[in-house]
Amino acid sequence: MNVSIIGVGAMGGAIAAGLLHCSFPKDALTLSNPSQKALEPFADKGVRVTNSNTEAAASADVVMVVVKPWLVEQVIKEIKPVIDYTRQSLVVVAAGISSGNLTQWLDKNGTLPQIFLGMPNTAIALGESMTFIVPVNANPETIDKVKQLFDLTGTCLVIDEAHLPAATTLASCGIAYAMRYIRASVEGGVELGFKAALAQEIVVQTVKGAAALLSIPGSHPESEIDKVTTPGGLTIRGLNEMEHAGFTSAVIRGLKAGIKS
Repeated sequence: MNVSIIGVGAMGGAIAAGLLHCSFPKDALTLSNPSQKALEPFADKGVRVTNSNTEAAASADVVMVVVKPWLVEQVIKEIKPVIDYTRQSLVVVAAGISSGNLTQWLDKNGTLPQIFLGMPNTAIALGESMTFIVPVNANPETIDKVKQLFDLTGTCLVIDEAHLPAATTLASCGIAYAMRYIRASVEGGVELGFKAALAQEIVVQTVKGAAALLSIPGSHPESEIDKVTTPGGLTIRGLNEMEHAGFTSAVIRGLKAGIKS
């Protein structure tokens, strides 16, 4: 399978890095970007790079358009003439772009390529993304092929378009929310007497451990919390202080705010 990524910014570059991190063949990857500087690190690794979006699009089985939302229509109209609707599929990674937009922009006399809306997160660069794909006009075989591609770089779920905003705030915006918790814990660690670098090491490993515990089938956050909250103990005091400050409510309100139009 040949993959082309149009747009090598923060997310496009992360997807490319993630594929390479997970041993995707570099000779099967093409990257396109107007800035040569963004392409140079990948060219140095032997990846095919170009400043031509049409050149990149024409050579791929799967074309990923990973640009700012306001550039998606422009890029699609640019590459549309070279897309072979009978053999190529298109994945668009851009917040706020709908299936209606894509079908309108890609229509050729009533025909469409196989299209997906995609939403990874930046952890894709390390093969740890929570990625969502929404098939817009795709058959089961192609859906499976695209899912397997993103499964190389973490976990991929196939969802419907109605759930994409919620998925985005949970997993894509969620990276930032998780980072904010970690930052707050590190600052707390400094206040408790640790140097910042050591506090970060402690917090990061603790978060990794919590995630590992929850990866066990049948595990649940409350059951894991119960294991470390003894009656009258320190943990329950800390949790209650956080709840008095609105911790759970603040997280839920933040998630909901992330899907407001």
